[in-house]
Order: sequence, then C-alpha cells, then structure tokens
Amino acid sequence: MKRAELVMILLMAAFSAYLMWKSAELPVGWVENEGPGGGAWPFWLAGIMLGTSVWSLVRWSRGISLPSQSDQPFMDEFALSSFLKVAVPLGIALGLIHFIGIYFSIPIFMIYYMRFLGKHTWPLTLSISIGTPIVTFFFFDIALRIVLPKGYTEPLFYPLYDMFL
Repeated sequence: MKRAELVMILLMAAFSAYLMWKSAELPVGWVENEGPGGGAWPFWLAGIMLGTSVWSLVRWSRGISLPSQSDQPFMDEFALSSFLKVAVPLGIALGLIHFIGIYFSIPIFMIYYMRFLGKHTWPLTLSISIGTPIVTFFFFDIALRIVLPKGYTEPLFYPLYDMFL
C-alpha cells in the first residue's frame, strides 16, 4: 500500500502539471470584456489537483495516511479480479466508440455491467441501457448541439437531425 500510494501521488502530480502546462496555451486569467480565458477552468482545476497531490505527498512522507502505514498488498486476488471484470469490458467499450459510436457502445457496456455484474432484472437493465443514450443524444446533440462520436452508425442519426434541427 505504501508504494501504491506514492506511485499514485506522483502520477497525479505529473498529470496535473502536464494539464496546467497544456492549458496555459490558452489564456488562463481574465480576458478584458470577455471573462475567463479558454484555459482558465482546466488550468486552475489542474492547479488544485497538483496542490492536493503535494498535500498527499506531505501526508505520505509523515506517515499520516492509512495507506502509508500499511504493509498489506495494494490488491489481493479478489480486488484484482473485480477490477479486471470492469476495466477490460470498459476498455473494449471505449475502443468500440470509434466503430459503432458512443450511443451503441455505452449501452452494450451498461447491459454487461448491470445485468451480468449487478444482477439487475432485464426490464431495469434494458430500460436504463436504452433510455440513457436516448436522453444523452437529445441533451448533447440536439439541445446543446455538441456532437458526440457516432462512428459508422452516423447515417442512422440523419433522420433525427432532419426532424429536430
């Protein structure tokens, strides 16, 4: 646990510093007559993440946090198995977004997660797995006009665009 906590702290600190550096390509302060610059939100959020990483490193070095006091392994067999049961299918679902789009990939993952891992009933599983992408589509693509990736299924959405846009 000690080593896992330290590795995670250092990874989060490095990631936060990278996000701050990348966000600084845009204005991070107040832009006259416009408001906050385009990089303000990600820059300052990453700054807070870096601050919490530094604070976590201080707590780790002093042995204050529970993981820094523990000699137990980071993951036992059960934890690793549970992690892999979610991470591998999620990785597959994310990979499928390029081909079948987010509106078909995510429901497939939700069906797997709710029905086979969560042991929920088929009616609940299907209602949430089908309802969520429908609500998401109308919220993002129609209301906000933020187009989410559809992969090769994009032509299926043209009639909906014709009806609502």
